[in-house]
Amino acid sequence: MPVDHYENFPVASILMPRRLRPAVEAIYAFARSADDIADEGDATPAQRLAGLAAYEEALGRIERAESGHEPMFERLAAAIAHHKLPLRPFYDLLSAFKQDVTVTRYQDYETLLDYCARSANPVGRLMLHLYGAASADNVRDSDAICSALQIINFLQDVAIDEHKERIYLPMEDLLRYALSPAHLARPDNKAKWRAMMKFQVDRARALMLEGAPLACRLKGRIGLELRMVVQGGLRILEAIEEVDYDVFLRRPKLKKRDWYKVFWRALRMKPSSL
Repeated sequence: MPVDHYENFPVASILMPRRLRPAVEAIYAFARSADDIADEGDATPAQRLAGLAAYEEALGRIERAESGHEPMFERLAAAIAHHKLPLRPFYDLLSAFKQDVTVTRYQDYETLLDYCARSANPVGRLMLHLYGAASADNVRDSDAICSALQIINFLQDVAIDEHKERIYLPMEDLLRYALSPAHLARPDNKAKWRAMMKFQVDRARALMLEGAPLACRLKGRIGLELRMVVQGGLRILEAIEEVDYDVFLRRPKLKKRDWYKVFWRALRMKPSSL
């Protein structure tokens, strides 16, 4: 199942055990449709927030074990009950989507990480619960991987987000490199832009490598899939470097040949190589 909004997560891939696919697809349908409410179409902010509030109410009905859900929430309720999934990650996702409606700038890195903790980390936590691997150490490393993936996606999509009048680069970093939020793509800012983006790439890579030991600890399909996630994120950072950080000229993304490289690196990935 291809993922647009969560493209760095290989959701329900061929490595996913068949028994888990219905639950993952239910989680994805919830997250994708809620994200669309917050981000797609021409609805007003008030309409978007009302739509997300309706999702919160539907989660409340699931939490209260009520019946009569709409089909999508019926499938989600079945997955939550069958796998004993916590509801907090779903509420956290909705919190992040509501924030997308009202917040377009992030003052510092800590504030951005707080957003990632609700927009990306819940996905990893739910996956760990599905696999019965949600120990404290695993959750900690999963959070690092997921936040890194979210930040990498922001670095890919600077031009796209700017068109939507959103900036997910910390304002304090733009100020440090004397870059104006209103003129990110100006030609006379290229040297400053490269320096700032190199800082962002290096920090995202360090965060990814901080969580990467999880991918080596987990065995079987989940371990291989997570190693591919880690290597995919690292490969995108390389692609950003290869275009000299000019994500306005060309959006770095993984092509077919890149996935061969990602797979090979995932197979060879060991704790000593991190």
